Amino acid sequence: MSTLFLQAVQTTQTAATAAQPAGSAGGFMPDHWPVQGELLSWTQQMGPGLACLLVLMGVVYMLFGYNIFKGLVLLNAAVLGALVGVAIGEHMGGTIPLAITCAFIFAVVTYPMMKWAVAIMGSLAGAAIGVSLWRTFGLDPHFAWAGSAMGLIFFSLLTFIIFKECVMTYMSLQGAAMLIFGLLALLFKYDGMSIRINYCLSLKPFLLPMLVFIPTVLGVVFQQNTANPPPAGKK
Repeated sequence: MSTLFLQAVQTTQTAATAAQPAGSAGGFMPDHWPVQGELLSWTQQMGPGLACLLVLMGVVYMLFGYNIFKGLVLLNAAVLGALVGVAIGEHMGGTIPLAITCAFIFAVVTYPMMKWAVAIMGSLAGAAIGVSLWRTFGLDPHFAWAGSAMGLIFFSLLTFIIFKECVMTYMSLQGAAMLIFGLLALLFKYDGMSIRINYCLSLKPFLLPMLVFIPTVLGVVFQQNTANPPPAGKK
């Protein structure tokens, strides 16, 4: 498991470095929202172990997200904390201890603030959806932040109105994205597949969002039919 985590960190660092324009300072995080080509480049650099883990976890998030959403939200918080620890460790040293410490702190802080954590998760999902739609419709990329802001505000507020449905949607969306990128990473390992996939997705940029959207909807429908009923006396 630690090997997969280190591999994920190394892959993300490589993709972040490649995403930076010439002359910019190096760093762990990219200085802009990654475009589809950069996401595919990151996927190509992914190892088979990490790809298989993404596929398996994607299925769990997509099909069972609502029933175990508290544990999955804590896992998200821990992973985010670990990435923050790695980013700090690049400048201060002690990357692994800082990653473990930040992961623990993020998870502990998240537990008593679960509803707010889901709202933050929803806002990030909304920002990603907003940017994706903005670029899919060919709008000015310099104002993609506007689409991101609209998605962020809409989904974060929606969380407090229809909490259960939002949890299902966010979990299913994350699971679908993990599943698709994991499968793409495995397909890239076959000779000649990377050229075909890159050509197809570059020719029809709407395909990648569609590949994520379809399993997201299927996951929401499945969770709606299999979600645990509320305790007696509660609705």
